[in-house]
Amino acid sequence: MLVTSKEILLAAQKGGYAIGAFNAENMEMVMAIVAAAVEAKSPAIIQTTPSTLKYAEPAMYSAMVRCCAEAASVPIVMHLDHGNSHDLAVRSLEAGYTSVMIDGSPLPFDENVALTRKVVECARPLGIPVEAELGKVGGKEDDMTASNACTVPAEAAEFARLTGIDSLAVAIGTAHGVYKVEPRLDVPRLREIRKVVDIPLVLHGASGLSDNAVRECITEGICKVNFATELRMAYTEGVRSFLNEDAKAFDPKKYGAVGMERVKQLVLAKIRVCGSANHA
Repeated sequence: MLVTSKEILLAAQKGGYAIGAFNAENMEMVMAIVAAAVEAKSPAIIQTTPSTLKYAEPAMYSAMVRCCAEAASVPIVMHLDHGNSHDLAVRSLEAGYTSVMIDGSPLPFDENVALTRKVVECARPLGIPVEAELGKVGGKEDDMTASNACTVPAEAAEFARLTGIDSLAVAIGTAHGVYKVEPRLDVPRLREIRKVVDIPLVLHGASGLSDNAVRECITEGICKVNFATELRMAYTEGVRSFLNEDAKAFDPKKYGAVGMERVKQLVLAKIRVCGSANHA
């Protein structure tokens, strides 16, 4: 079933677990994520980034996710990840996305507030929740490269109050992309943010973090954990392994199935880490 992110994140917050949010680049990845969620009896969030939505329109991804979600026995969310403009957020809403993120974190505080409020004002009449980001999660996300700037707890509380958002992505030392060394997370900072912000908190840049690090963040209040890079790598490694074994292979369905299975197994593992199995 296709649902919004609001109810499942509030349930996760109350239950002390997190929902895995998985970036999908194609039909096979969408199918793999939903299959894993069904097998684990877990809610799941499927996400697309701005660069993915340059590859194909929001309506294309929305249709694929809706098709799979409507046949599934678990809640599935279609989410815009790191929306980089009001226009893209609106296009995603019009395409049937059931959750959107507007990322104004590169902007000064007041401009981030203004952009975020503008998206909230569009999404709220539709009943669609909005995620935003304060502070900067470092590394490379799509076409953006950023250095870390950790979220200030007092600013986070004010930002949530001024914007009316439904969830907040926080910067506590994680980064997008592939880690060369595992980061040192500022868990005390997360703990302080949790004390002053009552909406669900989101952890970006989880690909490559240890399972224990992710679990510790969930214990301290994270309700949504984003995974992207690892899924892309798993799919590509599956396809590559098939083609390396059979250089004459030409049927995309055959190597696509191998990539899909690699993604499914990875998503199952991440669901276990998040603790959301059997919470559908």
